[in-house]
Amino acid sequence: MTRGATHPRGGSNDPQARSNAADAYIQPDGTAKIQLKIGGMACSFCVASITKALGRMDGVRGVNVNLAHEETLIRYEPAKVTPTRLKETLLDLGYTVRDAGQARGFEEEEAELRAQRENLLTAAGFTAISLAAMSLMWLDLLPPQGMAALYWLMPILALSTVFGPGWHILTMAWASLTRGILNQHVLLEFGAFAGLIGGFLGYVLPAFPLPDFLGVAVFVTTYHILSGYVSLLVRTRASQAVRKLLALVPPTARVVRDGREAEVPIEDVRPGDLVRVRPGESIPVDGEVVEGASSVDESLVTGESIPEEKLPGAAVIGGSINQYGTLLVRVTKVGEESFLNQVARQVEEARALKPGILVLVDRVLQVYVPAVLLAAGAAVLAWTLGAWALTGTADWTRAIFAGLAVLVMGYPCALGMATPLAMIRGGGMAAERGILMRSAEAFQALKDVRRVVFDKTGTLTRGKPAVIEIVALAEHCAHDGQNFHEALRLAAAAETASEHPLARAMVAAAQAQALSLPKADDFEAAPGRGVTATVAAHRVAVGSPAFVTASGADMTSANDRIRSLQEAGNTVIALAVDGELRALFAIADEIKPDAREAILRLREAGLEPFMLTGDNHRTARAVASSVGIDEYRAEVLPQGKADVVRELQRQGQRVAMVGDGINDAPALMQADVGIAIGAGTDIAIESADVVLVGERLGAVGDAYHIGKASYRKTVQNLLLAFAFNGIGIPLATTGLVHPVWAMIAMAASVSAVLTNSFAGRLLPTLRRRRLLPSIGDPHEA
Repeated sequence: MTRGATHPRGGSNDPQARSNAADAYIQPDGTAKIQLKIGGMACSFCVASITKALGRMDGVRGVNVNLAHEETLIRYEPAKVTPTRLKETLLDLGYTVRDAGQARGFEEEEAELRAQRENLLTAAGFTAISLAAMSLMWLDLLPPQGMAALYWLMPILALSTVFGPGWHILTMAWASLTRGILNQHVLLEFGAFAGLIGGFLGYVLPAFPLPDFLGVAVFVTTYHILSGYVSLLVRTRASQAVRKLLALVPPTARVVRDGREAEVPIEDVRPGDLVRVRPGESIPVDGEVVEGASSVDESLVTGESIPEEKLPGAAVIGGSINQYGTLLVRVTKVGEESFLNQVARQVEEARALKPGILVLVDRVLQVYVPAVLLAAGAAVLAWTLGAWALTGTADWTRAIFAGLAVLVMGYPCALGMATPLAMIRGGGMAAERGILMRSAEAFQALKDVRRVVFDKTGTLTRGKPAVIEIVALAEHCAHDGQNFHEALRLAAAAETASEHPLARAMVAAAQAQALSLPKADDFEAAPGRGVTATVAAHRVAVGSPAFVTASGADMTSANDRIRSLQEAGNTVIALAVDGELRALFAIADEIKPDAREAILRLREAGLEPFMLTGDNHRTARAVASSVGIDEYRAEVLPQGKADVVRELQRQGQRVAMVGDGINDAPALMQADVGIAIGAGTDIAIESADVVLVGERLGAVGDAYHIGKASYRKTVQNLLLAFAFNGIGIPLATTGLVHPVWAMIAMAASVSAVLTNSFAGRLLPTLRRRRLLPSIGDPHEA
């Protein structure tokens, strides 16, 4: 991963300062990959510019740029091009290369956010003063001395806004112009400078109202800073996933050297070291058990709810939780080779490889910006060369007024608000249904989703083992509730002293039935196999079928039943009382009650479900069949899940991924839309575009329909914005549009977009408060 020095806004203009860092990692095919955080990206024009510039370099094999997270992943040949040269190219384009180191990267993002917030507050202060002064002028409340003061105040406010908090926009616009790129930064500066020029012409030409033109420069610059701050805030708050993931690993480890145990920083642990892990502790390293026996909860990193039994020779994963026994672990992997670091790298790669969604407004701006600039130029030519050709006299005053008015009228204020307002509206609708939409891209991508990929454990299932069936087997046992309860009572009593999750499931099942548990004496546990105890004067053995057989019980008559339960995806626990087989307990991760209905709703909406799991094929097949999913893949590792998502995307499908665990994070990030279960891990939530606040799977279908409705609302807002601009710009070319009317038109277009976005939501609210009669609910699509 890239490491680097910083510049005041979070990047560096000195690539050599970072040339000695561990910039890239080598692939098996001899190519290298480097991941860079890029400062200064604003729209799809930036993505295209970076992709073309880097892709044309000799030795570059592939470039993926993600606008939402401001990152690029570059695959290149180290023999032909160096990381330093790649960074120099980005710097030459006018961007900054930011430090991708976890801790410092977070600090840089927060520093940039603070700087932008300060810019916004400063610009807002200038705007408030300008608006107050101009309102007094419009209301004719200023005395002659006040008007004279206004002619000095407005230039100061306008210049302070454009060259103060708006300076970074000006530099980005200049960098775009020098590369032949026309974007919203360029249009903003044309509009702002049109206001400045028009205002200063007012000192010598009475036809140009100085306060109005200068006020436009203040207002449009402040609005642009506001929209940029909101965009940066969303990206910053959504990009901390990997930092949280790596925090799972303890900062220290107990290393045993020369027979002595010492606690050392995790950075000082080396392959081959022996590390001791006590009950309840997080395992700090990837390694192999050399001494001890325990059950290890690996659900945080593998997603599977049934703990793994660890005996000497078994592998353990850093970040998993040791449960009841002390383990001595020989370290096998540290640093970049450890499991969690690999997952972190996969999350970062998936974020950079995630298909770019060209937001609808960006598509429009590619045509709109050049069209406005051409209209302004055409207006100037019409009233100079055109007027001279027709009348013999060029009307320079009207030409300048027309050109400036077009640029002011053409600033896409309502156009820029079309998507955010639709997103806010959709976000409110989603929140009412327990859904948190974390990115604007999710609204646009959801409408195109055709395949929904589900993780199994914790998503389709509850994520923890439970007793789902009890089979009474002894010949003298009638199959009634009393005997089921007696079997459960004896088994749970024996398991009370065990910390094993399957034992806890047995005890929880007995407690749910309000059974009183007798005391267990002479308790003995065989780690990973079962327990024996004396309960109510009976010798009880509870554990795996093999363990109960070894205790002396005959399991022959139950073999077929055991096999059928296992084929259904259950873990089977047997109970023997005084050497006689009494019962079988089927323990499994319960399927959520609304899972089948949620899958059916998605099918009715035209979406095809797909299941991924790290569990075995037998369990995967049973769960998929139960919820109505035809396609699934089992025994899939975290990287494999992201690979499956990429495979579906290569087939031309838009993919949504639904998951809850760390092992789902790369796939959640890779998917066109990542949907996290709110009860899941922080890393999954931070990697997702959509978060389901509860565990209701039906919310996946709700999110899809809300996304489609929000996209339709965006299109409506854009049409409204263009209705005003489409009329206003041609009128402005006449040179007869006063700046005040241009600002009024801008306000009217914004009001129309606001009304379209929220009036439909307001009517039902007013009706609920009995302020309006019931007249139907026309806003819902």
